[in-house]
This record gives sequence, C-alpha cells and structure tokens, in this order.
Amino acid sequence: MEGPTKLNAFDNALTVAGIGDQNIIKVSSMLNAKTQIVDLPTFKPGQMIHCVLSSLSSDNHGDKIFASVCVAIGDQLGCAVEKSGINLDIDKSLKELDEMVSYMMKVRGVEIKHKHVKYVEHIVEDIGSVVASVVYIEDDE
Repeated sequence: MEGPTKLNAFDNALTVAGIGDQNIIKVSSMLNAKTQIVDLPTFKPGQMIHCVLSSLSSDNHGDKIFASVCVAIGDQLGCAVEKSGINLDIDKSLKELDEMVSYMMKVRGVEIKHKHVKYVEHIVEDIGSVVASVVYIEDDE
C-alpha cells in the first residue's frame, strides 16, 4: 500500500490487512495446541489485539517489499514466525521462513501437523508499506 508518508503507508497496509482500526500489541511466537486458523473477524474500533506482525516500509521507487508469516501447529503447541525484506528472492525468503518455524518446532520436540504461510508483496511507487500478521483471537472456552 502506498501513502504520503511511511506512517500513512503503514496505516493503509494495516487497514488492508483488516487491523487498521485496532491497537496492536506485538507478541512472541508461541501458540497453544488448540490453535485454529480462522477468517479474521470484525473487531471493534480501538480494540486491543495481540499479533505476530511482519511489516516493512520503503520510500525507494521500484523496491520490491514483502512481509510474510508462517504458523506451524502440533499436538502440544504451535509457533509463528515472521520475515520481511526488500528486493529479496521471494522463494528463498519463504524457504527461510519455513526453515525457521520448522526449527522452532524441532527444538521443542513437537511434530508439525499443519503449516500455514501468508505473504504480501508490493512494488514501491513513492512510499509503500506491507503488513502480514498472525492475529491471536481469544476463545472463551
């Protein structure tokens, strides 16, 4: 997403990601064993939401920027990782993202049952920003 400043471009990228009207609390990468991947619900304006956030902004015309997240879920727990970059090979970057989350699960002795990857990329025209996130949604159960 583009904007007149890096802050505005970032705000626009958050809005496109569905979390622009919320207060974001960045968290580390651990998920519980009951984690499920679901569609993003509608949040109240100003609501506090926890997330693993990958973001990047650039004001260099022609830069190819990307932000990515990966979630791995096992029977005992899950892990989420993020990666962003400028003018990097997307396939190599996604492979590195996969290796990071796989390693985190391996050192914990947890077999991966499900893995989910999301990324967004953008070619900067003037001032651009990208956002990918894993939003933690509280379950009342």
